[in-house]
Amino acid sequence: MTIASDEPPEAARRPSVQAPGPAPRPPIRQATTVRSSVEHTFEVFVDQLAEWWPLRTHSMGEDRVAGVTVERRAGGRVYETWEDGETRTWGTLLAWDPPTRFVLTWDIIQPSVTEVELTFRALAPSLTRVQVEHRGWEKLTDTEIAAITERREGYRRGWAMILQLFSEAVAPD
Repeated sequence: MTIASDEPPEAARRPSVQAPGPAPRPPIRQATTVRSSVEHTFEVFVDQLAEWWPLRTHSMGEDRVAGVTVERRAGGRVYETWEDGETRTWGTLLAWDPPTRFVLTWDIIQPSVTEVELTFRALAPSLTRVQVEHRGWEKLTDTEIAAITERREGYRRGWAMILQLFSEAVAPD
């Protein structure tokens, strides 16, 4: 006679030992609150990007950048245009949900591509929370992450600075 039991066999009750995997690579998250409607905040971020973004230090062309374009649709590019007409892609829009959110690939980190999500949440009629989440660090190989560890820390500080500059640029609507 066999007696069924809900208890797992003895071996299954022992804690499993797992080989150590790669260290977790959590997203970089930064946020700010601005005194502006969500619609105005979103439009300033997208349409006036080249006016407040620190292009000399945070772009591929630095002082050669004449403008930044956001193609306002999923599948559209975000790119900088240099004074000589040459362009460099920052990323491709994966999601486009104005005025609350957009997600783009972040093609600047090569050869791997990470993602950046910007969300805009109305807290009151003229108060908006803006959050950036830079994720996908786990896609990087160990070799890439070793090379980018310092840059990743730079991105953490950089996104905080970017949001500070953006906060200063958003005038109440």
